[in-house]
Amino acid sequence: MFPDFILESSWEVCNKVGGIYTVLSTRAKTLQSELGDNILYIGPECREDKSAPFFTEDDTLFDSWCAEAVKDGLKVRTGRWNIPGSPAAVLVDFKGYFEHKNEIYTEMWNDFGVDSLHAYGDYDEASMFSYAAALVVEHFYNTRLGSKKNVVYHCNEWMTALGMMYVKKHVPAIATIFTTHATSIGRSIAGNNKPLYDYMEGYNGDQMASELNMESKHSVEKQAAHNADCFTTVSDITARECRQLLDKNPNVVLPNGFEDSFVPESDGQHKEIRSKARKTLFRIANALTGHKFDDNTIVVSTSGRYEFRNKGIDMFLDSVMRLRNTDKLNKDVLALVQVPAWQKGIRDDLKKRLETDTEYDTPLFMPEVTHELCDPINDRVMGMLRYNDMHNTPDGKVSVMFVPCYLDGNDGLFNIPYYDLINGCDLCIYPSYYEPWGYTPLEAIAFGVPCITTTLAGFGLWVMKSVEKNCLIRSGVKVIERTDGNYNEAADKIRDIILKYSTLSEADRTEVGRRAMTLSKKALWKEFITYYNEAYSVALTKRNERNYNV
Repeated sequence: MFPDFILESSWEVCNKVGGIYTVLSTRAKTLQSELGDNILYIGPECREDKSAPFFTEDDTLFDSWCAEAVKDGLKVRTGRWNIPGSPAAVLVDFKGYFEHKNEIYTEMWNDFGVDSLHAYGDYDEASMFSYAAALVVEHFYNTRLGSKKNVVYHCNEWMTALGMMYVKKHVPAIATIFTTHATSIGRSIAGNNKPLYDYMEGYNGDQMASELNMESKHSVEKQAAHNADCFTTVSDITARECRQLLDKNPNVVLPNGFEDSFVPESDGQHKEIRSKARKTLFRIANALTGHKFDDNTIVVSTSGRYEFRNKGIDMFLDSVMRLRNTDKLNKDVLALVQVPAWQKGIRDDLKKRLETDTEYDTPLFMPEVTHELCDPINDRVMGMLRYNDMHNTPDGKVSVMFVPCYLDGNDGLFNIPYYDLINGCDLCIYPSYYEPWGYTPLEAIAFGVPCITTTLAGFGLWVMKSVEKNCLIRSGVKVIERTDGNYNEAADKIRDIILKYSTLSEADRTEVGRRAMTLSKKALWKEFITYYNEAYSVALTKRNERNYNV
């Protein structure tokens, strides 16, 4: 069974925050090839001034419904999401529901046992958006889609869970899918430096939620998992988490695909982008450190959210720092930590140096970071560098450059989009401890940059299962074993891979890059969309069991 119409909501619709934005925005075009404008994305109206850089308002889109919705009290704007395919989207203003949150939470407790008593922080904001999105779904279905037999509402992450349950109760004709991209309690266990994997079978999700002050997020996520017509997650490793911590086995695993429409089509384009990226990187790194980098420099990088342990930022730094203690390194290494952090802006002293074309031979004060951090004493990257006495020097073979800003192409320093900067790297390293999927390594190989990931990343397990169990860096992706107890061994392994890679000839590195790009083609959405078709069928079949007239 396939939907006649899909409504899909996420906090990251038209709101670029993290990996879920990549999931939805790259998948949209593939679904549109089947559904056209019979798929509608629902996202939050986040800004008071209604500015939305990834959204173009179009008041002619569903204009009659929009007018009726506004008349009935919904604050919505219709338009197009500025991504490949330009799918239809609705932004909903949810702020007016805060004054009714106690009644809303009471209804969720009475109907589904959702415990919102311990709510704090972003729980309220997400829940009010989720509720408002559900009202949009209800209104849109009742006024436009009642004649459509197969309608699916797909909700992503705990932030949309409360609304999914509202739809189940009030619009039972709609089939519901709930996807957890990472369980809130699993992420919290890992983020609190507890051993998640060695003791997985010993953890009780409800008990840990109480211990870690996560009761409300865990509760709404767990109840959504149990009440959705189809419960899904993104990888086998997270499915294990769901079974143990949510007491629910996913109906379908939905691996995250990729759309390569923005990958350079020709070798000439790729070389041009790579050359520009490396010149920019080396110029800024020289102004910061006083070291003179040439094109033989091996550029390694890591990126993602600032989850120091979960994303393996600690292991990346440790591996790079261990390069200092070997006499086998015969090339310069520039290690980039591209992780948005709490910062005030580009350093004035760095700006001044970059105003000229001078090549520098002396470092700036704190030559490891490009921006002025708001709290450098407690910043974990800077703290680890200090603890290990890792300081950039003009004569050092290994340099670390911490870039704590969003690389959107208009950051004021690089002014090159993140994807273009990836092209300037030789090797991307993501030694994740907690990684339900892992878009960053998939993005890297899509641009022909080989990468290192781990057996604790969903993407890493997919590579081993689908491509090559004992894959080497020469295949484009190296998956290293990571457990709760082998930190030092894994860090040494990464150090050794960097050393080995630095000895490859230019021709060999080009061939490795080609293999990486070939591997990425196996993870395109056209290959993975079949799993979604299965989820839609499961949800619609379950809906039909509710014994109502469809």
